[in-house]
Amino acid sequence: MQVSVEARQHAQALLDFIDQSPSPWHAVENVANQLKAHGFKNLRENEPWQFKKGGKYFVVRDGGSIIAFALGQAALAESGFRILGAHTDSPGLRLKPKAAYSTEGLAQLGVEVYGGPILATFTDRDLSLAGRVVIQTTQGLESRLIRIDQAIARLPNLAIHMNREVNEKGLVLNKQTGLPLIFGHAANSDTAKQLLNETLAGKLAIPASAIVSWDLAFYDIQKGSFWGLEQEFIADSQLDNLASCHAGLEALLSSETLQATAICALFDHEEVGSESATGAGGSFLLDVIERICHSTGLTQEDKLRSFANSFFISADMAHAFHPNHAGSYEPCHHVKVNHGPVIKTNANQRYSTNAVTAARFIQLCDKAGAPYQQYAHRTDLGCGSTIGPIMAAQLGIATVDVGNPMWAMHSIRESAGVLDHAAMIAVLKQHFLA
Repeated sequence: MQVSVEARQHAQALLDFIDQSPSPWHAVENVANQLKAHGFKNLRENEPWQFKKGGKYFVVRDGGSIIAFALGQAALAESGFRILGAHTDSPGLRLKPKAAYSTEGLAQLGVEVYGGPILATFTDRDLSLAGRVVIQTTQGLESRLIRIDQAIARLPNLAIHMNREVNEKGLVLNKQTGLPLIFGHAANSDTAKQLLNETLAGKLAIPASAIVSWDLAFYDIQKGSFWGLEQEFIADSQLDNLASCHAGLEALLSSETLQATAICALFDHEEVGSESATGAGGSFLLDVIERICHSTGLTQEDKLRSFANSFFISADMAHAFHPNHAGSYEPCHHVKVNHGPVIKTNANQRYSTNAVTAARFIQLCDKAGAPYQQYAHRTDLGCGSTIGPIMAAQLGIATVDVGNPMWAMHSIRESAGVLDHAAMIAVLKQHFLA
């Protein structure tokens, strides 16, 4: 399989982006930095917004969600919006507020399961902490990003001698008792708490007493990599769904002279249902669209006309066919890695795709010269969902659910294809330019 230099460059940029984004808050900061470098102006929700024709802007809500938009040349009521939606969060382990304690002289950290990770994949990995810490300063409360680069914690497996059926029945971890991580030695729980706080404070160069609260996630410090005889595959954490975030960002940054107004909306909390102030179930996107319409002088009727002329692409990763588990897939819907973006359909509206929106995406693929695939879940298995149905219901905008094929979704180490990422960027660029 031939992999072009351009496709490999896109894939390397994705791996770099993921490796620099061990938490949703880091992902948003990295997106914001790239937007600023390309001339996008940072807006704040608590300040008035004023736009210039053809202007480029972005706004962040609570650190974990970001919406970027570029105003098109055509009238909004006639051209509508071209929207790409994805999510910045990934399943994993989050540190509890009072996490540190001691067991038999070992310092441990209590964790809460975020979303639906494959818990067994978190064992025997080099884990560290990243996220945000709220501290007290002389000016008041301040939120700071933190990332500890070295492995500080581990979840060692139980030896097979004490779990003889692990290869027959699989590794089962009790979420309360089986997941606390080991991170050092401590004679008692007070010492363990002090050890954790001093580690965080030392990284932030502040006194431990200044720490007020945190949102911290564990991540695998192993960097992303290419694999396969021709290096045609990639492996990393958080491909679901930072790959879609990166593809949308790259497509927006490379789109010039837009006719319709383009929006790239990246939300937190998709993995836990999106019902939050920063999730797709909240008001963030609608608030931004309302302010765009108001600032550009649209009447209520013109705003509704713009919605009717809009198209929303919900981009989230798709399940690639695994040859060792053929029985887990719908027989006529095997999607393959490195064979192009996937259109996802579900009759019960777990995905928002319908015949018309699928056809529109197929047209975009044809314009981009990219292959496409179609996916439906096995009828006797529960089907996951995306932000697509949520946004379609909120906005009343024509919506399609798509994504690139991948293996091991929700593992701490996922895999996907080099060619697919370049193809998705090309298709999303056509979407913004349409």
